[in-house]
Amino acid sequence: MEKSKRKLSLPAWIFIGMVAGILAGLAFLKIPEFTDEWIKPIGTIYINLLKFLVVPVVVCSITAGVISLKDLKRVGSVGVKTFIYYMFTTALAVVIGLVIVNLFKGAFQPLSSTELGDLAYEAAEAPSVMDVIVGIFPDNLFGPMVSADMLPVIVIAIFFGAGILAAGERGKKIGALVEDMNEVVMKIMMMIIKITPIGVFCLMTNVVAVNGPKIVGTLALVIGIAYLSYLIHVVVVYGLSVRFLSGMNPIKFAKGIYPAFICAFTTTSSNATLPLNIECCNNMGAEPEISSFVLPLGATINMDGTAIYQAVATVFIAACYGMNLTIGDMAMVVLTATLASVGTAGVSGAGMIMLAMVLTSIGVPVEGIAIIAGVDKLFDMGRTALNITGDATCALWISKLERNKKAKVAAK
Repeated sequence: MEKSKRKLSLPAWIFIGMVAGILAGLAFLKIPEFTDEWIKPIGTIYINLLKFLVVPVVVCSITAGVISLKDLKRVGSVGVKTFIYYMFTTALAVVIGLVIVNLFKGAFQPLSSTELGDLAYEAAEAPSVMDVIVGIFPDNLFGPMVSADMLPVIVIAIFFGAGILAAGERGKKIGALVEDMNEVVMKIMMMIIKITPIGVFCLMTNVVAVNGPKIVGTLALVIGIAYLSYLIHVVVVYGLSVRFLSGMNPIKFAKGIYPAFICAFTTTSSNATLPLNIECCNNMGAEPEISSFVLPLGATINMDGTAIYQAVATVFIAACYGMNLTIGDMAMVVLTATLASVGTAGVSGAGMIMLAMVLTSIGVPVEGIAIIAGVDKLFDMGRTALNITGDATCALWISKLERNKKAKVAAK
């Protein structure tokens, strides 16, 4: 009897796609316009397919998640724990970023007035705290879905699910329909996920071909500092969380989250990675109703990687202007970056808007963003991968808490 051939797993194919993309990007270093015109569009199609699925996934999964929780009090309990976890890890991320970047601050050289005079960056207007709060609650059912404004979409889904629960018997038929629709959306999601290796290859090829030559000098140092901070946060904060809060081996977690991690690294979008992240967390043992609720929320408000980027970029830009940040300034960076993460969408490039908010809060010229704007994509790849990893650690922890709660109730 012939042994059946063992097929490569999706993570293996994604890894192959990433490595092949890096090699292809290096081969096209001198002609990046070719990858930009012919290879990047294929990757863009992959991203578009993921984005097309984001709103259906969020609406169906969160609504189904709320329904499966079966109790409005439980919905509130899970929501509060999730929010506290996300805010705490984000604050830790900013602190880690500030500590690491200050260790290397002496290597940053102030730029001359001539060099600074040529800089120009028009920052998007930062919303006020009240604007963010008001914007969470939509005045139109379909508007947020069309624009993929995720906080209002999440609120719509939560209210819809809560309404189904509150309706009791009358709501059960609608609840069954939502759960069936969620199953259909998940099947579509798996179809798209299967082409992830191709999307990763195309996106990575273009990133390397376009940005490869720009990784020089001080910018290379700043990028290295950011990635060192990302690594420390993953190993220390997420490693301890997975080990002691979720009771899982960190190595097992790393293997489980790998497909979503690579997808986030190449797409630079937490929202686009959401379908794959849900699948990875469920495969690692997260409760489906918890991952369906916690992960979409995390893709919108949990920005640990982006928070580290704010800290590193702020100190670097301030140094370029010859400014030394005080302890009070750094405390303001922690506060502003943590709060800003709540109102920043999980889309590629959103970190630049957050950075403008942080710089403004401590009086650093926003124009300094132009210094690093050219390599923002390289920062974005790492910070997005970190963001979705943090979402997954929360889903696993909340799932364990809910399982323990169920076990205690069953034991009575």
